[in-house]
Amino acid sequence: MHALRHYTASGIAWVAALCAVLMLAGCATGPRISTEADPHADFSSYRTWAFYEPLAVEAYGYETATSEIVKRTVEREMQARGYVLDQDNPDLRVNVNAYMQRRTDVSSIPTVDYSYYYNYRARRYVAVPYWHDRTHVSRYTEGTMNVDLVDAAQNRLVWEGIAVGRVANMNAENREARISQAIAEIFVRYPHRAGMTAPAM
Repeated sequence: MHALRHYTASGIAWVAALCAVLMLAGCATGPRISTEADPHADFSSYRTWAFYEPLAVEAYGYETATSEIVKRTVEREMQARGYVLDQDNPDLRVNVNAYMQRRTDVSSIPTVDYSYYYNYRARRYVAVPYWHDRTHVSRYTEGTMNVDLVDAAQNRLVWEGIAVGRVANMNAENREARISQAIAEIFVRYPHRAGMTAPAM
């Protein structure tokens, strides 16, 4: 399991990263979602929650329009699962982070080309096929978003959801919808409800 993170990335850089990462929800295939849970955690004992402090999306200690969307969406997802917001004595604390990395993909594609030579017997040019590999290099930005649930009493990470995908442009008009959708896709993989044990798979 990933160690509990204390993120210190620039607030401005984080906003740019989040805007880029969360467009992934708008892709045809969507982001790749993975999760990991602490096998020793008793999820049936968790009934209340609050945001982790300091929240990774507010590294400089102030709220932005983007972090406001993140918090509003997380609150809606936690409430839908029966958790009660308790700033003073929560069972769980929720942290959210996003970052970007440059990636390069190199692939080889078999390709056929033709050489031409003059056949004196046939008195014409003849095409001779030959095969070779054509190398294609693709450079892109990959975005990653983490939603961490932390046992408040132990300050221990008990569940993590991760969305990873290629970054594309996102504008102000679709930003909230895409951020909300990406967070919702992560929470779809969270199997627990407040005060209840998740059903066996």
